[in-house]
Amino acid sequence: MLARVVRILGIDPGSRVTGYAVLAAEGDRTPRLAYLECGVVAANPGWPLERRLAEISTGLMEIIDEFTPDVAAVEDVFSSMNARTALALGQARGAALAVVGRAGLRVFSYPPAVVKQAVTGRGRASKEQVALMVRALVGLRTVPRADAADALAVAVAHAHLFRSRRTAA
Repeated sequence: MLARVVRILGIDPGSRVTGYAVLAAEGDRTPRLAYLECGVVAANPGWPLERRLAEISTGLMEIIDEFTPDVAAVEDVFSSMNARTALALGQARGAALAVVGRAGLRVFSYPPAVVKQAVTGRGRASKEQVALMVRALVGLRTVPRADAADALAVAVAHAHLFRSRRTAA
């Protein structure tokens, strides 16, 4: 019996720059990962928040239209930041959730420490350690930009954490 291939859209939300990654995962216990793309959707930092969120939403919808993912994995808001930053990040996360919801994708959320643990084996790994590990796990020649590497880590974490507990997406 052939294992089902699941396309995962990983999202690292931000109100100015949102990282995204698309992976194909096949197999359940230790999924084989195929890198499809990662990058960022950036909005003009001088724009008001609502316009930046609209720009990021449009960019994410284009990615969904191009890669037709099966599920989305989104990083949770980091809880120890200041209230203003957390609010802006929460609004960016909400915009991303609205886009994937409109596309009909099932959404899975992961706290940053869980993503780091799944990717590096340490819940307090540095951003650099995470970026180097995702580069190795998906066979990239260079380390992706920080926001794209974070989104790639979310997608990798989902492939390992979710697929190990079930047999179908």
